[in-house]
Amino acid sequence: MKVICDGLDLSIATAQVIKAISNKTTNPVLEGIKLTTESDSLKLSCTDLELAIEKTIRADVKEEGEAVIPGKFFAEFIRKLTNEKIELELVDKDRLKIVYTDSESFIQCYNVLEFPNLKIVEGGENFSLSKKDFKNLINKSIFSTAVDDTRPILKGCLFEIKKDRINSVGLDGYRLAFATKKLLSSTVETNIIVPAKSLTEIVKFLDDDDEELKIYIQKNFLMVDVDNTKIITRLIDGDFINYEQIIPKEFATSLIINKSVFEEAIERTSVLSRVDRNNLVKFDIKDKLLTLTSTSDIGNIKENIGISLKGNDLAIAFNSRYFSECLRTVSDEAIKISFNQPSSPCVITPSEGDEYLYLILPVRIITQV
Repeated sequence: MKVICDGLDLSIATAQVIKAISNKTTNPVLEGIKLTTESDSLKLSCTDLELAIEKTIRADVKEEGEAVIPGKFFAEFIRKLTNEKIELELVDKDRLKIVYTDSESFIQCYNVLEFPNLKIVEGGENFSLSKKDFKNLINKSIFSTAVDDTRPILKGCLFEIKKDRINSVGLDGYRLAFATKKLLSSTVETNIIVPAKSLTEIVKFLDDDDEELKIYIQKNFLMVDVDNTKIITRLIDGDFINYEQIIPKEFATSLIINKSVFEEAIERTSVLSRVDRNNLVKFDIKDKLLTLTSTSDIGNIKENIGISLKGNDLAIAFNSRYFSECLRTVSDEAIKISFNQPSSPCVITPSEGDEYLYLILPVRIITQV
């Protein structure tokens, strides 16, 4: 293998693919970047067996071949050579020679035969929507996925793929996030669970534009192909929770509130609630006013916000962080919040439309006698 490429292109590519390097492995080759020369390009690949990223850059290929080199060291080293033309050459079958300006360095390689073959999902079933919509869909639901291993099925987003729509659902046992977008095309109707870790990396490659993005599904894998980069992820096997049964259909109390005003008030009251590390904020709903209250040994904060109220007065408390995280994803001027009892979840939706829905469980208020 012998190839010449631009240092900046190579640095950007290595920084992107090492996101799929395994941090916890007994197999050293999974800590490597595989370099493959083909025609007029250099392909870089990494995988932790659950997520794989493959990036292709233009290069002057002198001799075709492949090598696997220590990933993080190579990425850090190449990051210092962004203004150089870099020559990479495999010598002695197990060493990579790096030539730049009048200097050269050598890196010991892993056994290329031990590097796992990547599952490239091409052809077959697929669906498409704009990059902007897919990025928005993920951002509106991924923050509600579980982070611990207690229930692995909840560490991903449920994708419900229909003829003309895709729904994404994140659920961690305390809250639920639902988002929906219109598809541009689809050859499949199915439900799949995509790991949140993989979706986090996919989002980093997406622009906020209307360019069509095609997503492929094959057996237990999903692949996104964007800007000469393939991101392949293994899907989570199992049955997702029947989330529709969790969402109340009727409400005793509903209010319309200015989203920005509400978000700023939540942020201010949560500053004090975080002192006690409980993030507890009490909601008092009465007449045309929502009062937010947080209390600690330091003092108390009370915020009054004007609302449009329909239904009964209510006193209820929540973890303010759950509200803050969902409000960050919302750009609407006004939102609707619906309640039943102090022990029942609230539901946040647009004041008009059904593009998203957030459900948050309340915190029990202990009344001192």
